[in-house]
Amino acid sequence: MSLLTVWPEDDAAEVVVRTSEPGEIARALEPIGVRFERWTADVALPDGATQDQVIAAYKTEVDRITAAEGYILVDVIRLQPSDDPEWPAKAAGARAKFLTEHTHEDDEVRFFVEGAGIFYLHIAGRVHAVLCEAGDLLSVPKGITHWFDMGVEPSVAAIRFFHDEDGWVGDFTGDPIASRFPDFDEIRAGYAA
Repeated sequence: MSLLTVWPEDDAAEVVVRTSEPGEIARALEPIGVRFERWTADVALPDGATQDQVIAAYKTEVDRITAAEGYILVDVIRLQPSDDPEWPAKAAGARAKFLTEHTHEDDEVRFFVEGAGIFYLHIAGRVHAVLCEAGDLLSVPKGITHWFDMGVEPSVAAIRFFHDEDGWVGDFTGDPIASRFPDFDEIRAGYAA
């Protein structure tokens, strides 16, 4: 289930907002320019599904948002646990890339079709952690400082939309703020409790 947790940027112990109600999440994010929507993500993807297969499975949604928003590049990030002996290193490397605070010159738009991940948005003196799961669409405007965590054992698939043909390009801030807030695994464990 989706979850929004908000803290002051200087106190990860003080929860200002915590809600799993999609309408409340959308209303809480709207003032900072972030769009949150619930879509249907009910296609069972085969093991090893290619990027083209994932996009084809959600062609109607992809075509609609691409036409409405003028995106020129659509791709898929999909990380699933594997028996590959190199999987732990690959997963750790992918996680580390996104776990450092950064910005983009393009909006960051994700439609989650499998698994889960958390976008941490650092804006207006607060950190907004948006736990996104299958069916969630999150659109973060360019320039918002943020980081992303998918846990120590990532299991996530998201369709990504870009206005820029270069795709994902991060501008890292160097701020170690991510280390001061609960990570994906802590938030998921606390949510389940």
